[in-house]
Amino acid sequence: MIRAVLYIFISLLLITFVRMVMGMILRTMKEMMSPAAAPHPGVRDQPPNTPISGELKRDPVCGTFVPVNTSFRKTINGESFCFCSADCRDKYAR
Repeated sequence: MIRAVLYIFISLLLITFVRMVMGMILRTMKEMMSPAAAPHPGVRDQPPNTPISGELKRDPVCGTFVPVNTSFRKTINGESFCFCSADCRDKYAR
């Protein structure tokens, strides 16, 4: 009886070890095959070059506040409107 429990315990340890090794191998292969992988784990990408501060305008279609420098613009009768997306810009009818 004790021998059977011991065999089961050893089998579980062996299966766990094999799964761990296979997981590490597959993870390494995935990182090597991925073209967008970071050169070192834990290295973060650089932040985008868009400035964080700036004037915000309200989108007249959906009400979202968008930065002026990254917004989609439309000029109607000399008045400039800022939109969050091209879809909102195209939906706007005045």
